[in-house]
Amino acid sequence: MAQLDLLITGGNVIDGTGWPAYTADVGVRDGRLLLLPPGSRSPAAEVVDAGGLVVTPGFIDVHTHSDLLTGDDEQREILRLAPLRQGVTTEICGNCGISPFPVPALRAETVRDLVAATFGPPAATYPSFAEFAAAQGVARRNHLAALVGHGTLRAAVVGFAQRRATPDEVQRMCDLLDEALAAGAAGLSTGLIYSPGVNASTDEVIALARVAAAHRKPYVTHLRDEMSQVESALEEAIDIATSAGAALQVSHHKTAGRRSWGATVRTLARLKRARADGLDVLCDVYPYTAGSTALHAMLPPWVIADGVPAMLAALAELTVRDRIRADLSAGLPGWENTVGNGGWDLIRVASAPTSPDVEGHTIADLAATRGVDPIDYVCDLLAAETGNVTILSHSMREDDVRRVLASPLAMICSDGVPKPGRPHPRWAGSFARVLGHYVRDVGLLSLTEAVHKMTGMPARRFGLHERGLLADGYAADLVILDPAEAADGATYDDPLAPPRGIRCVVVDGHVVVDGDRVTDARPGRVLAVPDRERPPRGQP
Repeated sequence: MAQLDLLITGGNVIDGTGWPAYTADVGVRDGRLLLLPPGSRSPAAEVVDAGGLVVTPGFIDVHTHSDLLTGDDEQREILRLAPLRQGVTTEICGNCGISPFPVPALRAETVRDLVAATFGPPAATYPSFAEFAAAQGVARRNHLAALVGHGTLRAAVVGFAQRRATPDEVQRMCDLLDEALAAGAAGLSTGLIYSPGVNASTDEVIALARVAAAHRKPYVTHLRDEMSQVESALEEAIDIATSAGAALQVSHHKTAGRRSWGATVRTLARLKRARADGLDVLCDVYPYTAGSTALHAMLPPWVIADGVPAMLAALAELTVRDRIRADLSAGLPGWENTVGNGGWDLIRVASAPTSPDVEGHTIADLAATRGVDPIDYVCDLLAAETGNVTILSHSMREDDVRRVLASPLAMICSDGVPKPGRPHPRWAGSFARVLGHYVRDVGLLSLTEAVHKMTGMPARRFGLHERGLLADGYAADLVILDPAEAADGATYDDPLAPPRGIRCVVVDGHVVVDGDRVTDARPGRVLAVPDRERPPRGQP
């Protein structure tokens, strides 16, 4: 036998299929896997002793925003390491309707407004998937796959206008989507609580989901409401996918806000019925009771209807602030009113680049300390930061989180928003937290179930060919972990602290994490996802 590049010996293999662990040696040659009998003693350039440890496929984070990474070069490098240290070898970005492509040159400024409003100023936007892939694929340690954001398509064609798209505009959005999916984008995403996606009719989204269905790629949705109207929002998503003939992925499924606590009993049952009726529907979930988004998303959608500059100008007007107060108190039809369903005491500043002293504090406390009304404080902070403020929203209940985590229809995600400051600890801790807290400490899942939700299940859902399983000929993306020690280190106060128990991470056959050390290897790239057949009915 020709010499292997890497041989991992003595480990218990959990192969990502959901089947029980078994003992085997794992070989790597030319970036591909070769499973061998235990004790094979095959010649190898590098041998790793995994005795007493578990070897799994590399983890796939199905919901990130890492294509919109912000900060200076040093901050960006630190942020990039967080998922890698916990074993994430592939991230799927472009979620919640926001992607930095495809952006026609004439509308680049409008799309930059969209991205800046949610995640801060991006480094760039790109006319096509190919140009995005070429730029993002430079010197990466792990892989990216990318969805096409509906909000980006709408901003590029319609702008922020609060109206229905015309048939011609819908067709132009469909054409942009079709081109990106044909080039290798992984699916279509929507963020129907965010402007401009909030302005879209159900019919508009159905038309776009039909394009995704033609490529056999999923419709991935941040529902129009995850709070008091979550059940009707879920029905809309099911209607869209059913009408379009598309697979449905419900993003970061939750029932947030006091008025919807406990509703996962009904939403998960609804997903199960839809699947029994023939709809290829799954969801993902992060293992925390707090969410994270842009501060402006706490305000009524009309506030940002005309883009960030217009929003900032409007927020200076007292009449606008009074109108915001009234809408937060009374609500608006079809609007996910986070503050109305919770309160400013549950909203904590995560990132305010020029005001770091406010990070980690609630809006209620910050306003009280300054002796001002919370709305006035929010408007002033957004103005000071030119709209670039991220928050944490402590709005969920633990039993709902556990219920979704345990569902056979759910896979694991981080919904990571990689920004400087005090980002949500999910970016650095989600996968390690599931392995440590929910598998070992709580016993909510078995280790094999959890690994399946992190590997084989997401690889199948998003068409990541020859990834997500430990099988002969598959890409050599691997994690070696200690199940007795695996745990998240990240907290709300120290959100980028590394996890424990992740001993080694391998990407395309290259060791990128070796104990506490991150190596210089950078084998990652943007993965082009080909059109594919749907999985057989009934298979997640």
